[in-house]
Amino acid sequence: MRKFLFQAITLCLPALIGCLSHTRKLPQPKMPSVVLSADTEQLASNINKQYETIKTLNATVEFQASVGGEQKGKITDYTSVKGFILLRKPEMLRVLGLLPVINTRAFDLASDGATFKLWIPHENKAIVGTNAVSKPSPKPLENMRPYIFFDSLLIHEIGPNDLLSLTADTRTVLDPKKKQVLLEPEYNLGVFRKDSQSNVLVPERVIHISRVDLLPSGEDIYDKDGNIQTQAVYGPYESFGEFRFPGSITIKRPLEEYQIVITFQKVTVNQSLPDDQFRLDIPKGTQIQNLQ
Repeated sequence: MRKFLFQAITLCLPALIGCLSHTRKLPQPKMPSVVLSADTEQLASNINKQYETIKTLNATVEFQASVGGEQKGKITDYTSVKGFILLRKPEMLRVLGLLPVINTRAFDLASDGATFKLWIPHENKAIVGTNAVSKPSPKPLENMRPYIFFDSLLIHEIGPNDLLSLTADTRTVLDPKKKQVLLEPEYNLGVFRKDSQSNVLVPERVIHISRVDLLPSGEDIYDKDGNIQTQAVYGPYESFGEFRFPGSITIKRPLEEYQIVITFQKVTVNQSLPDDQFRLDIPKGTQIQNLQ
């Protein structure tokens, strides 16, 4: 009897709920007309060639910073500022931001790869320290170190001892101009190292590569505990002279809940950048805070 009742309900269920259903049309994602294929070796070679090509970088930019997220329960957006970025491999970096309207320095950051100086003139304050954070500050932006910029601006080369994996994926995005849903096929190139003691593979980063043009669309960099430490998201590539570079780079630090969007207005590569352009002299009388 129970078996007969169950079968009767099963057969009648579509008719019983038919009047309660509603069918909605969904936008059909558009697939790109060209989808390229490549193997692991070719993708790694492309990454290394791009890194080797750039010796120096001189860029006119705009910075937009935001702090906060789910953990803090709020997000604070800071006023965007114009500025400049100077980079010289292996690790020389200068990042300068200008105050709106008056165009005087809002901040000035210089690093030689081991130590850094950050001068904030309108606060009569300077922060100096090592590039590694040993004692995190409760203020997220004070934990920002030059290597975060360096790692995000350039995807570093893949070494001969790195272990690689390759997967394919397709993500759905919305074209803000055409209001059209697009499918973006991409490769995920995982870079690992083998722990000599435990013989376990340790993830170092995942490079996301568009299959439309085989150019990097982003990179996830992991910390020693396997957490995503830095995410770099590359906007559409633009031509700066004969060189192609992302029109914007969004740097996300999910653990510290802040992000910086860098929009590039002018980019020059392999221009001579002497040492004095990376030297920052802190004026006398400035309050200096030492960070570790």
